[in-house]
Amino acid sequence: MRRARILQTDAASGTGAPQDNDSQITRATIGLRSLLLQGAFRPGQRIAEIPLSSKLGVSRTPLRLAFEKLEYEGLVKALPSSGFAANEFTVNDIWDAIETRGILEGASARLAAERWKHSSQLDPLRALNRAMESIPDITVENMSKYLDLNNAFHRGITDFANNAMLTRVVDQIYLFPFTSPSSRILLHRTLLGSREIRPIAQEHHRAIVDAIEHREGSRAESLAREHTLLTRRNLEEALADRSILDTIPGAKLIRVRNSDQA
Repeated sequence: MRRARILQTDAASGTGAPQDNDSQITRATIGLRSLLLQGAFRPGQRIAEIPLSSKLGVSRTPLRLAFEKLEYEGLVKALPSSGFAANEFTVNDIWDAIETRGILEGASARLAAERWKHSSQLDPLRALNRAMESIPDITVENMSKYLDLNNAFHRGITDFANNAMLTRVVDQIYLFPFTSPSSRILLHRTLLGSREIRPIAQEHHRAIVDAIEHREGSRAESLAREHTLLTRRNLEEALADRSILDTIPGAKLIRVRNSDQA
């Protein structure tokens, strides 16, 4: 409702057509999210809107709507007086988000096992697995391809569940830093333990598809939940070396306690 009222005001004042506004909102959201994940703003400190709107090349109305969207995602928070600030996450926040992702992906896998109608529906998931396994090592050159394949596999299972509300919630949790399936891949090249984790992840993928094919809903759910723990395992290794963690988008939003803190 608030977004509609703002856009109606813009239209009445002749500031731009709805399509122009939508384009600016998208540009503002993408640009602001990128800056937040790069650590461009100090958590808790008010973000100045005027210079930011100039930097992103958008007016202040689309920028405010972008702030509202990213507040919903959890990347920013509204300040008591006015304006927004970058949010800050504890490690426990990340663990909770990963656990929630596991619950949601587990539910997706279980529903997929219960609802599929033709075995050919599993062919795309099998093809994605084969494509990922055909990549011998994840490098800078092929990382984008691997990320796309991995994301497509995870989203494919959620789509397979045929539950629009569940898909919507999964999409939401994926936006949280270090929670999406991509997070483990982004840490891959800098962490020694990732070489051990990749074969486990591939076996999980094969086993999840097998459980879905045999309509073993409980097994599919359990495997999917266990699979998300690999993301936590990677992040725990990264947290042990802040120089590695700081190279990953979103790391500067994580508040890590020092060993001498209670």
